[in-house]
Amino acid sequence: MSTLAQPQVGWKCAVCGERVSIGTPLSWRCPNSNEHDTHHVLQIEQPIAPLRSTGDDNPYIAFRKYLAWDAFAAALGMSDHARIALIREADAAVQRVAGTGFRVTPFARHDALSDALGFTAAGGVWVKDETRGVAGSHKSRHLFTEMLHLLAAEQTGTALWSTPNTRPPLAIASCGNAAFAASTLAKAMSWPIEVFVPENAAAELTDLLLSVGATIVRCPRLANDAPGDPCVHRFREAVANGAIPFGVQGTENAWCLDGGRTIGWEMADSMERVSGPPLDRVFMQVGGGAFAACGSAGLYAGGLRPKLHAVQTQGCAPLARAWQHATASGGGNNAGPRWSECMWPWENVESSLADGILDDETYDWIGVCNAMAESGGSPVVATEQHIVDAYALAHKVTTIDVSPTGTAGLAGLLAIRGEIANDERVVVVFSGVRRHFMPLPTAQ
Repeated sequence: MSTLAQPQVGWKCAVCGERVSIGTPLSWRCPNSNEHDTHHVLQIEQPIAPLRSTGDDNPYIAFRKYLAWDAFAAALGMSDHARIALIREADAAVQRVAGTGFRVTPFARHDALSDALGFTAAGGVWVKDETRGVAGSHKSRHLFTEMLHLLAAEQTGTALWSTPNTRPPLAIASCGNAAFAASTLAKAMSWPIEVFVPENAAAELTDLLLSVGATIVRCPRLANDAPGDPCVHRFREAVANGAIPFGVQGTENAWCLDGGRTIGWEMADSMERVSGPPLDRVFMQVGGGAFAACGSAGLYAGGLRPKLHAVQTQGCAPLARAWQHATASGGGNNAGPRWSECMWPWENVESSLADGILDDETYDWIGVCNAMAESGGSPVVATEQHIVDAYALAHKVTTIDVSPTGTAGLAGLLAIRGEIANDERVVVVFSGVRRHFMPLPTAQ
């Protein structure tokens, strides 16, 4: 296979402006981030024009020349052949554990859902089905480029460890889809992983993590804890002691912001073969924010610019609050230097059926706000009734076995359906397969 030309690519902190070379191994965080100042996040600087897929069914091969990871591995001296082989070998290992490897996931207009919501034939709802992905959600998309980064560093002798037997543990703060995806990839690569979970984490979820060999660390809130999630506090302590951050928060490991873009690239590539006007809006659920930041970045790199609506629940909406403060203090775009006055942990998180997006802080809020500002979009705060209704509707008119968290984007669409013209083309992403212990909704 011929060598693919590498677009210029690098890292730049969206807060302090620090730049990091793409060839720097183990470059998780901005060099200026520390335990006293975590308000930094590296973001990818990379021109992509035009976006073209090679046609391979594996998105990491199909869009390889646009991945920051590929530029990193090339900078370490890995040949084109070696980089392709590493992706193929890692993907095969994942498939042996998960039952599926990384493949382009379905994306198409959903006629029944479009009809149910009153759209005309010219408009409608396009559904991106990430329940078909590795570990049943989009989370593995982010994590795979983190794993490829580690494997490339290990193979080229630029890691801090010398052999697979001396690998430090991976660490993640989560008790949902991200934790299961991370643990699945870790098992596939025979890499130890510690998962920091809430003190009262449900047995059904922890059993799922144990089934793929994760070490579970329960995290009660300590009297001297700062505001914020105690699981994140314990996770950061583990990283300070040598563990590798392996989650989906760009503030902790910027490499998660690389692979997540494949979701948007796939949608942009698919829409090139759809006649008619472009997409008008995209609704993406927001917990930590990497999903919406990456998905929209991928879409926009492909030449599409639908309005981004970032969806949160009424009982936990730190992003919507940050957007209000950002727009009032200089604009929603490039608000990174104003982090402290815009984003802080939500004080009283209320329970929700969509419990997977109850992050008290939207860690990747800067990328999401940039995308909303640049596309003319806005945050949407869905009521709990919208969350319930979206879950019920998805199971009534589709055959996608999606979780309540996975239909939160649809809840955002329901929340502002009255503002949307019937001939608009909108996107929702269903991500997070319904686990066997989740109740089926009652059809409305």
